[in-house]
Amino acid sequence: MGAVMPSGRILARTMAQYVDVASTDPVIELGPGTGAITNALIEHGVDPKRLVLVEYDPGFCALLRDRYPQATVVQGDAYTLRDSLWNVLSARASAIVSGLPLVTKPMLTRLRLIRDAFATLAPGAPFVQFTYSVVPPIPKSLPGISTEASERIWMNLPPARVWVYRKR
Repeated sequence: MGAVMPSGRILARTMAQYVDVASTDPVIELGPGTGAITNALIEHGVDPKRLVLVEYDPGFCALLRDRYPQATVVQGDAYTLRDSLWNVLSARASAIVSGLPLVTKPMLTRLRLIRDAFATLAPGAPFVQFTYSVVPPIPKSLPGISTEASERIWMNLPPARVWVYRKR
């Protein structure tokens, strides 16, 4: 668990706005925990059948299966994304939304995750990540990757920012 409390509604809504609701391809959520961002994705208009929730904690997996029976809940390690999803996806993902505490991980682990994420995503699809840190969780200057950031979300406790990465 990477946060002291679940993501706030404004933060979760900000993350969800980057997901294309018109697509029928999967939306992967990394580290959904209790489902704060999952709720925002569904409220945004993402069909729950499209959701692939990758959660490490078995207790949270049971909770997620109960709360989101139409979603695919994968008990796995997001930091070994290829292994966790190898037999789950039938199409490339239209988005990956991450609630993982990336800044607590070594940079090599973060870069490996983004590499594996882009191998799973459709071309141009977003990898959406929030952070409480003042610096981006993944460097902005990666070759072939575009980045954008939301305004700081002061209404979240603690304040956060959403970063969106896309492979060009």
